[in-house]
Amino acid sequence: MSVSILSSTVFASISQTSNEQNISTLDIQHPLFTASVSLYGGQVLSWKPTGQDDVFWLSKATEFKEGKAIRGGIPLCWPWFGPNIDDKGNNGGNHGFARTNQWQLVSHEITEQEVTLVIELNGEGKHYLWPAKFKLLQTLVFSTTFNQKLTITNLTSEKVNFSSALHSYFKVSNPEDVRVPKLVDALFDDKITGQKQQTDSLVNCIGPIDRIYYCSDEQVIIDECLRRKILIESNQCQQWVLWNPGQEIAENMIDIHHHGENDFVCLEAANTQWQSIDAGERVTLSQKITVSTL
Repeated sequence: MSVSILSSTVFASISQTSNEQNISTLDIQHPLFTASVSLYGGQVLSWKPTGQDDVFWLSKATEFKEGKAIRGGIPLCWPWFGPNIDDKGNNGGNHGFARTNQWQLVSHEITEQEVTLVIELNGEGKHYLWPAKFKLLQTLVFSTTFNQKLTITNLTSEKVNFSSALHSYFKVSNPEDVRVPKLVDALFDDKITGQKQQTDSLVNCIGPIDRIYYCSDEQVIIDECLRRKILIESNQCQQWVLWNPGQEIAENMIDIHHHGENDFVCLEAANTQWQSIDAGERVTLSQKITVSTL
């Protein structure tokens, strides 16, 4: 394990920690918050506004190892969401390859009010099911609020298709005590039963639950026990995915620690259906997260 200081000012510091598995994290210390980002996967791991619990959940059992997705924080599902089945019926891997590739730090900026990180992933031929040349640029702005922006550039001479999700794992007291009021009676597809265009009173978020909702561009998580409200505002995302595996499924997931399913709810700003980007063009997806007390 090695630690180095990337930047230190009177306002904040950014350090980089690298483990023996070639996984590097950027750790931010600021009077208004602390935060952590893995360059492997380009993945936010932690954001803790001063005086609050961490907003994101990270499994104690996750493997920080190349070839393995990190369980928790905000994995990026790109260039596809869920499975991608090839012509022979084989799954090319769940949720694409952005979350299992090394990203590069492009720039960082520290001010009295915030810290901005810009990280990048680019390439060509990264996967046989998605060989196109591309560039992903992720801008992360940490402060008393958190802003995440993902810009996707198509560097080929043809149109490409993608689907995606900002797969946020929100730390909660217990899914039983969590409400998402804007999802009540909203239309959703149930990925567990296969039924589509359902509605439900959604009194809590106890798993197993795996739903794709079609509704507004902002959601609110109400956690009565933690006495906090998490507002998530999305842009250029067409759906919301609500997920918790429940006890039985989680017990068979080696990267979720024992009873870890009781500590989080995933609410993901997503495009679960294929979107297109014309040759040489770009699109930007984003979310803003604000935390307040009840």
